[in-house]
Order: sequence, then structure tokens, then C-alpha cells
Amino acid sequence: MSIVTFVRIICIILSIIGISFVFPITTALVCGEYQVLFAFVLPLVVSIALGIFGFFFGRKKQIQISTRSVFLLVSLVWIMISLYGAIPLVLSGYIPSVTNAVFESVSGFSTTGATILNSVEHLPRSINLWRCEMHWLGGMGIIALTVALLPLLGVGGFQLIKAESTGVEKGKITPKMANTAKTLWGLYIGFTVVMGILLRIFGMDTIDSITYAFSTLGTGGFASRNNSIASYNSASIEIICTIFMFLAGINFSLYFYVLTRKTSEVKKNTEFKAYLIIFGLAVVCITLALIPYYGTITKSLRYAAFQVGAIMTTSGYSTADYTLWPSSAQFFIFLLFFMGGCAGSTSGGFKVVRWVVLAKQAHNEMLRMLHPHGVFTVRLNDKPGRKDLVFNVAAFTFVYFALTFVTTLIGSLHGLDILTAFTASLSMVGNVGPAFGALGPSANCGWLAPSLKWWYCFAMIAGRLELYNLIIFFLPDYWKK
Repeated sequence: MSIVTFVRIICIILSIIGISFVFPITTALVCGEYQVLFAFVLPLVVSIALGIFGFFFGRKKQIQISTRSVFLLVSLVWIMISLYGAIPLVLSGYIPSVTNAVFESVSGFSTTGATILNSVEHLPRSINLWRCEMHWLGGMGIIALTVALLPLLGVGGFQLIKAESTGVEKGKITPKMANTAKTLWGLYIGFTVVMGILLRIFGMDTIDSITYAFSTLGTGGFASRNNSIASYNSASIEIICTIFMFLAGINFSLYFYVLTRKTSEVKKNTEFKAYLIIFGLAVVCITLALIPYYGTITKSLRYAAFQVGAIMTTSGYSTADYTLWPSSAQFFIFLLFFMGGCAGSTSGGFKVVRWVVLAKQAHNEMLRMLHPHGVFTVRLNDKPGRKDLVFNVAAFTFVYFALTFVTTLIGSLHGLDILTAFTASLSMVGNVGPAFGALGPSANCGWLAPSLKWWYCFAMIAGRLELYNLIIFFLPDYWKK
């Protein structure tokens, strides 16, 4: 890919990030937070200039993107938007440290939700809105948004979205990739609006309802109050958040099939059925474990369902400190750190479909022991999977846990105890947010060493981009012509 095309696409994407500053700027004006306006207006003006430059610079040159260029472009885009998102945090003076601001921004766009802040209530509401808006932009994918808004990037658009999206099988739900991106983002916006309205009806003010709708649908976890959702002490709000966390963890393509009355595609979707079963079993098991702790089934179910939704979908919220729960309840929470939501959702994590593939392959291997001459294949959605599907998942599993173990080692070398280091690595690579030990749901990452924060930034972006996009640059073959 030519340098002209490279620069052009990055400028256009950064301009979209800049335009999204309109939301916090509006909030600052409404709330009288004039002291932070400059922190948003300056990068907005710069982004508009970049957008104009990117739109006209090399406009007549045909966009062609090679396979190698896709990896580099997508990785660089995510690094650039993370750096750009940190600018208002630094300029406002509320997170003056560049390391902390970049960590917060990376955690935002990657929908991890780990924060360096001891208190968020002292922040201007516009800053908190921006923190949660980063979740929302990163959740569905900023490149997908760019392709949806600017069909001029249609050449190679499918390649770019494939590199950014999650899951083992990636395809189009409409003939044109731009239309697919528009459809998915339309559904995403629709869910966000509905959730925001419901939160407003049940007690949140307008700004908080938008803020938490951004954070929840993006499965991020940033909040505008120190106690997050628990600060409202509202069962209704917790139920709304639980429902939308659950919905955000489902492959958004399935909603398109529902709208187009192709419900058979939903009914036979293997991953969706597994997601329902795992989610339901986790809620039941944790509820039973919490009954002696809370005393009633209703209260136990309320906390269990919310926390299952928060950890399994990698939303990262908490309405209670689960590290104080009975060991049996903590065990099931710990298992959910390995799970993740569905492919094609805004959730992070390992993804349910990969566990399904591994479980089916294990079953096939046992059948092969009984019937040595039998032919067995992994079936997904009532169809035989690709021959290389199992190899794809096996390779990803190795890389996923290799990065997790390396991150655990680096955390332990920085003085973290093994429980904190391991669960923090699961949290960062899986974009979950909270962990156990010293980085539990009531803690923050502000006290970590700067070098460890930068490594966690790498781990969070790598996890959001399904690992290969960043790790591939460490292979000598990538740099060979």
C-alpha cells in the first residue's frame, strides 16, 4: 500500500475520533465546565484539518491494500486513536501524566475498563462522558465505523474489518461491506438509545444515562461515580444494565437476522446456544453460592446475574466486591475470566465459539478412539466447519495463553503477587477490567509501575485485535520482501 493511501486513511479515521469530541464539548457547555473546553476544542480543530487533508490528499489515487499492509494499518490506527484519545485527558490537567492518560485511553478504546483513577467523581462530567464514549467507539470498531461512513474506503474495507473484528469466522451479512458496517452500527446505536432512555426513566439524569449507555453497550466498565452502578442502589437500573450487557455479548449479526425474519439462523447458531447455557448456569451456580452470604434468593440472584454479565461479557462493572464472596462463588467468577462473549459482539475475552470448537474436537477425538476408521468433523450452526477451523482455534489458544503467561511473568517481576499478576493478565488480554487480589473490583491501576502500564497497554490492544495483528510484527518473515 502506498504511503499516500496509508496517511490518507489514518487522517480520516483520526478526524472521526475528533468529531466525536462534540459530545463532551456539548456536555461541558451544558454543565458550565468551560475550563476543559480547550482540551476538546483544540484536538477537534486539528482533526477537522486532518480530515480535510485526508479526504482530498491523493483522492484520485485508487486504494489498494495488501495483506501485509492491513495488519500494519489496523495496528497503527488503534495505537494512534489511543494516543489521540489521551490528548483531552492531558490537556484538561485531570490526568497530567502521559503514561496514565494513554493507559486510560487504551483501556477505554479497547473496552477493558481498567482505570488509574482513585476517584472519578471529582472529574468534570464531560471528561467522564469522553472516557465512556471511548468504550462505545471501540466496542463496535472504529474502522467499521469509518467504512460505514465513508464508502470511499470500500476497496479493502472487508480486509480491514476482518482484521479488526473478533471471532473465528468473519463474513458479510449484506452483499457490500459498507452496508454491513452501516447495519451493525445502526443496530448498535439503536440499542444505545433504548438503554439511555430506560436509564433516564428509572432514575439517572440525562448525562449519566448517556454515559452508562456508552459504557455498557461497549462492554467497557468505566463509570462516572466511584461506586459505579452500585451508587444508585437501584434494582431496576441493575436489571437494565444486566440485560444490555447480556445483549451486547451476543453476535450483532443475529439481531440483523431477527429484523429480517431469518430466525432460523438464530435458532441453529451453535455459539448463541452455548452462550445462553453458560450464562444461565453461571447465574444459577453463583446464586446458590451466595444465598448463605446474602440470606435471600432474590438478593443473591440480583448480584449474581449482574456480576456474571459484567465478567462474562467483559463489561467489568461491579455492584459488590466479589473478592469478599464465598470461595465457591469466586471460583465461578474466576472461570468466567476465561470465557468472553460471542464472536461479533462488543465483548472481549477468549470467545464462546472457540471453547465450543475445542469441546467438539475433544469429543471427536474420543469418538475416533472408539471408531478408528470413522470420519468426524466439527459442526457449527448445523454445518460442517472448515477443515482448518480446529487448527485456527488451537493456534489462537496457544498464542492467547502464551501472551497471558508472559504478561503474568512481567507483572510478577514488577512485584505483583501471583494471583494478582495472573488474573490481571487475564483481564488485560481479555479486556475484562477488574481482576483479583490487589487489582480487584474496588482497586485501581494508578499505583502500578509506568513500565508495567505500558506493557498492559500493549496487552489490551493485542487482546482487542485478537492478538495476531500486533504479535505478527515480531515474526522475521513479516519484514521479508
